[in-house]
Amino acid sequence: MNKPNDLKLMPTEADAIDTSDSNHFNAVLSARLSRRNMLRGGFATAATAVLGGLGLAGCGGSDDDPVTTVPPGTTTPPASAEKLLAFTAVPKSLADSVLVPAGYTATVLYALGDPLRAGTPAYKNDGTDTDFENRAGDHHDGMEFFALSATGTPSTTASDRGLLAMNHEATTDEKLSSHFLHANGGTTSLPRPAAEVDKEVAVHGISVVEVKKTGTTWASVNDSTFNYRITPLTDVEIGGPARGNSLLFTKHSPNGTRTRGTLNNCGNGRTPWGTYLSGEENWSGYFARSATDDAARGNDKSVTSLRRYGRNQGATSRHGWETGGKDDKYVRWDISKKGASADGTDDYRNEMNGQGYIIEVDAYDKTKLAKKRSALGRFAHESAAFGIATAGQPLAVYMGDDSRNEYIYKFVSAAAWNAADATPADRMAIGDKYLDSGKLYVAKLASDGTGQWIELSMNNPQIAAYAAYKFADLADVVVNARLAADAVGATKMDRPEWCSVNPANGEIYYTLTNNSNRTVNPSSSSQLAPDAANPRAYTDMKGTSAQNGNPNGHIIRFKEGSGAGAATSFTWDVYLFGAESGADATKINLSALTADQDFSSPDGLAFLKSTGICWIQTDDGAYTDVTNCMMLAALPGQVGDGAKTTLTYDKADGSKLAVDTFVGKKASADTLKRFLVGPVGSEITGITETPDGKALFVNIQHPGESTSLANIADPTKYTSQWPSNAGYGPGKRPRSATIVITKNDGGRIGT
Repeated sequence: MNKPNDLKLMPTEADAIDTSDSNHFNAVLSARLSRRNMLRGGFATAATAVLGGLGLAGCGGSDDDPVTTVPPGTTTPPASAEKLLAFTAVPKSLADSVLVPAGYTATVLYALGDPLRAGTPAYKNDGTDTDFENRAGDHHDGMEFFALSATGTPSTTASDRGLLAMNHEATTDEKLSSHFLHANGGTTSLPRPAAEVDKEVAVHGISVVEVKKTGTTWASVNDSTFNYRITPLTDVEIGGPARGNSLLFTKHSPNGTRTRGTLNNCGNGRTPWGTYLSGEENWSGYFARSATDDAARGNDKSVTSLRRYGRNQGATSRHGWETGGKDDKYVRWDISKKGASADGTDDYRNEMNGQGYIIEVDAYDKTKLAKKRSALGRFAHESAAFGIATAGQPLAVYMGDDSRNEYIYKFVSAAAWNAADATPADRMAIGDKYLDSGKLYVAKLASDGTGQWIELSMNNPQIAAYAAYKFADLADVVVNARLAADAVGATKMDRPEWCSVNPANGEIYYTLTNNSNRTVNPSSSSQLAPDAANPRAYTDMKGTSAQNGNPNGHIIRFKEGSGAGAATSFTWDVYLFGAESGADATKINLSALTADQDFSSPDGLAFLKSTGICWIQTDDGAYTDVTNCMMLAALPGQVGDGAKTTLTYDKADGSKLAVDTFVGKKASADTLKRFLVGPVGSEITGITETPDGKALFVNIQHPGESTSLANIADPTKYTSQWPSNAGYGPGKRPRSATIVITKNDGGRIGT
């Protein structure tokens, strides 16, 4: 994530990783207030007239919605018969605010820089803060709530105390430096100062922070013994087939069993045994290679692997961290072959092979090392969603690779699920049992609405005989999962991002956020014609700018065949097509979205247990002239509830291209509506809830990201001042933050 759209006028980390040599990746609080001032209710108040100067607001669908307030400590019990999606849709908005429906309140809970230790100074938010190893990181992303009992033990039902395990994906940057982190915006030339590099590294990774409700008010507990951070320098273990393999040998870990840290963490997942899963997404751009590294490596097969993952020789890094000094913590970011060893134990030529996994974390126990589960494959991971766990059957984990023209994957455990493992004494040991041994598959979708899961292993003759890359063993296959998927001819998709499983029927939903490389007339290997599963190629105008390909994205869903999670076949359709409400209903707005439903670039996606509502979050650049990014609530049907549709295109040679696709049942006002719109420049990402469904936690990532480095000294020129304009914290610099949403009557969210 951390890229509003792959159609912006600058290269982003969402770019496809080609097998060609093109290098796609490189261009690229004082004390917390004791009370937060939130506007509740609709647009009818005088305060709403200056909405851009406020932070969070409730809003209804009309101008005469009443202001709703609830006295502190007062709640109204929910009605015994609940109706889902029983709220007034939030309209589109360009305000620098978080807008939620009338009857709801959103409160800032945990923002960049908030202390996790009593000894860490309050955040000043002026670029002079340090000690980020003990503060909230940046670019809040995927997260999960882990309930705590009153005595501080793990719980499955407690709803007033818990731990938020949270990804910190990246940091807002321009010209190398992370400009909101540094007093003067940071150094934009090389070499980078060590102090700046240290700060930027530390804001990446994962937080575990205790949150607690007192009365009706939620707050983070900044001196909790549970609080901790994992950064790109934290020692972590390697699990699965790649553990101990020579592909993971480095100077830091000569036996290939450990690596340092986790990087560019995006989507997430939760295991049935109560641990946190985090996906490492756009990690390759943090590493540099010399202009002569191909020859230094003897043009061996590692060069093929590096190119496939976006690191051609001469590649520069996103932040220039490798220039911070001679210490290993800086040198590791240069993955050029420099040592004389044959196996890489004297340099960091293999360092990048330690990134790109699903990493498992025990939120309840900070003494346990996190572990990277290599059996689940190495690529630009978003979330990891478990299928419904059934005793006696293997577990399935569904995943997507977020780059243009990449693939959809699943992992099936070798071990059958034992319900006794849901509450184990050693949660990480249970992770070893289910996540280190099994089969990795990639999806191949057919034009008739069916599909196959193709196993990625040395047992597959297509992989064993692949001419473009000679696989040595299973470790080689999982570390180079993209090459293995290439070998079997998997279906290239429009940036598979988050995925989630519908608890009502076990169907799997994937967001396909957008793809500017879809075209009716492909002219290069990176461009693809529309196909059944990715059927649209059109022009969407943003002002006077033409956005081509599939600018608005779609959501696809799978229904497994016989064998449930272990099935090797499935059927599919497109649940929703992102589009503007006024777009052509025959070619673009195929889901007939109204003004209360239209969206672009679906990204975050989660079915939550308390209600079964599907929450859809956007990371958009195509529609941001009309509205900021948003979150919608949905009640989907099932695969096959719609109809077959044919799209016909005029090709450059005068012929026609007909593409059949399968469109889910069109949404109604009762099954899809907008619930939230975020502040300027933000992405809405990450969602979790308390077990009772009465508190919803949502992340607001990179507000004000389009602020230029030249304007860092002038807050009046920031494109966003959120959340300080919501009354949260000092300074005017925008900050990524977690909000908590509650219903004013005390009921469950979305009812």
